[in-house]
Parts: sequence; structure tokens; C-alpha cells
Amino acid sequence: MPRWLGLAGLLPQFICVAVLYWGPDYSREPAQIISVAYAALILSFLGGTWWGIAAMAPAAERRRALGWVWIAAVLPALVGLACFLPWLLGWEWPEPSLIMLAGGLLVSLGVDAKLNSLAPPWWMALRVPLSIGLGLLTLAAALA
Repeated sequence: MPRWLGLAGLLPQFICVAVLYWGPDYSREPAQIISVAYAALILSFLGGTWWGIAAMAPAAERRRALGWVWIAAVLPALVGLACFLPWLLGWEWPEPSLIMLAGGLLVSLGVDAKLNSLAPPWWMALRVPLSIGLGLLTLAAALA
């Protein structure tokens, strides 16, 4: 079930990309805003999963082996929030924010891989296609 629900989670970004490439002009701005919001939301959600994985490994935490995870778990939400600041300040947006979010989603695989020994056995089989898929779709939205 996690695989199917995860793959279904690519649909909103896929739809935004389709609208950006083939939709009417009046739908462009809403599709860009939704694309940024969705990528930021999912990146933040991913940070929450890292927090949960670390919280379920108290022995590793006692050895201070997972101290870096707490920082890594908070960074996605901060990156997601930062991606809205150019919009709010009237700076160039949304393409730079979409590129930053795409990069964050792709780089997140490094944290996923580092946590793999503490995660469920299916973790990387799920995370690789989802991070690459959403990262590339977000990049496609930036380039549209």
C-alpha cells in the first residue's frame, strides 16, 4: 500500500506540469503556485518521516549517532518556507523556487540512504522513485 499511495502522490505535480505545458494561459499562475506548494509540502513531510525514524531509534540516539538527523529533519520545512519568500517579497518567482525544491527532493535521497538501516525494509524501494519522480516533475515545472 505505501508504494501505491506514494506513486499516487506524484499525480498532483504531474497534473501541474501537464497544465503548464499544455493548458490554457490563464491556468499557468495557479499551476505554478500549486506546484511550489505541493513540492514544499512533500519535502516538509519527508523531513517529518526522518524525525519519526530517528525517534524510533532510541539506542542510536543515546550513542548520539543520530544527532544530525534532527537537523536534517527540520531543514526541509525551512527550505519549503524559504521558497515562498521571493513571492511574498516581489522577487523573481516561481522558477528559482521550483529549482531549489527539485534539488532538495533529489538530494533528500542521501538522507534516506543514510537512514536506510533504521527504516522499514521497503524504504529505499519507495523513496528512490518518489524522490526522483517528484524532483524531476518539479524541475519540469520550473522549465515550463
